[in-house]
Amino acid sequence: MNGSPMPGSIDLLIYGSGALACLFAFRLARAGQRVGILDHWEEGVRAIQAKGICQQTGDLAVSCQPVPATSSAQDLSNVPAAIVLVKSWQTAQAAADLAACLAPSARVLTLQNGLGNAEILAGALGAERVAAGSTTSGATLLAPGCFRPGGEGNLTLPASFESTRLCAALRAAGFQLAFTQQLTGLLWGKLLINAAINPLTALLEVPNGQILELPHARRLLAMAVEEAAQAARAAAVELPYTDPLAEVESVLRRTATNQSSMLQDIRRGAPTEIDAITGALLHSARQNQLWLPTHETLYHLVRAKVDAGRLADTLPNHA
Repeated sequence: MNGSPMPGSIDLLIYGSGALACLFAFRLARAGQRVGILDHWEEGVRAIQAKGICQQTGDLAVSCQPVPATSSAQDLSNVPAAIVLVKSWQTAQAAADLAACLAPSARVLTLQNGLGNAEILAGALGAERVAAGSTTSGATLLAPGCFRPGGEGNLTLPASFESTRLCAALRAAGFQLAFTQQLTGLLWGKLLINAAINPLTALLEVPNGQILELPHARRLLAMAVEEAAQAARAAAVELPYTDPLAEVESVLRRTATNQSSMLQDIRRGAPTEIDAITGALLHSARQNQLWLPTHETLYHLVRAKVDAGRLADTLPNHA
C-alpha cells in the first residue's frame, strides 16, 4: 500500500502476517475482498505496507497484491469478520486486540495449530462468535510479506459457519471448503498431522516431502502417527479420516516443497508451537494413562534444539 494507512472499514481481518496469513490475505485480496492485516510483527507489517503481499510461485515469478496492514487494533473498528493465523503463544494478545476492534456481531475463525486456541478467543469474545477450523494448505515465508505457496490443501470448517459471509469470501478466493459437525474430531485430525510432521521436519531441517524419502524418518513418522491415533482413541475422539498414516503421507506429498511452520520458527529463532501441538497431545495421553514414547522424545528434542540455539547465540565467536 506504499505506506498508506488502514482504511476506515474492511470486510475481513487476517490476524497475523506469517506464511499462511500472507497466503490467505493474498488470495482474498486478489479475489476483490476488502481484507486487511493486523499483527504486532513490525517488520512484516512495514513490508506489507510498502509493497503489499508478494507471492513467489514455482517458476520464481513474483506477483504482489496491495493489502492494508497495521500493528495497532486502534486503527480498526467494527470489523465484521476475522481469521486468526498467528502462533498459539500469541492467541491471548489476538483475543485482546480482536475484542477492541470487532463489531459486536463479528464472527471469528481460528485456523491455528494445536488445541486450546478457540477457548482462549472465546473467553474474550464469547463462545457463540468463535469457531475453529482446519487447513492443510502450506506456505513458506521467504521474507517479511513474501511467501511461496506449498501445496493446495483442504479447508474444513464447522457446519455452523457454512452460510456466513466469511465462507462466501473464502469460496470467492478459490478455497475448497468442507464442513463438519464433529469439531473435536476435526481439531484432533489436524493435531495428529502437525504432531507427526512438524517436529520431524524441524529436527531434521528438511522440507515436508523429504520425510518420505528418508527411511528412518519415515519409520519415525509411522510410529508418531500410530501413537497419536492411540491417544485419540483413548480420548474417545473419532478422527476425520479412517487411515491416519495415509492421510499424513498425502499431506506430505501435497506440501512436498513446503517448510513446516515449526522449521520456519527454528530457523529464525522464534518460539515454536511444540507445547500447543506435541505438548497438548502428551497432556491428553497422560490424562488417559497412555505413554507416547516417540512423541515424548520428539518433544524434548525440539525443546533441546531451541535451547541449544539460544545458547549458541550467547557464545563468543572464536572463528
